[in-house]
Amino acid sequence: MSTTTIKAPKASTMSKERMYQVIRAPLITEKATLLSEKNQFVFKVSDDATKPEIKIAIETLFKVKVTAVNTLITKGKTKRFKGRPGVRSDVKKAFVTLAEGQSIDFTTGLA
Repeated sequence: MSTTTIKAPKASTMSKERMYQVIRAPLITEKATLLSEKNQFVFKVSDDATKPEIKIAIETLFKVKVTAVNTLITKGKTKRFKGRPGVRSDVKKAFVTLAEGQSIDFTTGLA
């Protein structure tokens, strides 16, 4: 039996464009605001994004130290749109834990 290991991409090999594709938007909800007190921040991320990619993108874009990344996929609900049945899109979320003393300010834009 052979085991294959997936190596995390280095920040130098990951393009700035890919970083912006991985991190779609910050999630600003009541729960996310409460988590920010525990040094955790929530982001909408690309469906094909991996935890190492998310970590590199957050560290590079926001210049912070990430200690952990947890992800989950929220399945889209079945809803009615103008009387016709439809399905909302699935959303992948990343819960990012920062090192002690680190913080991200969403009120200022990225350069």
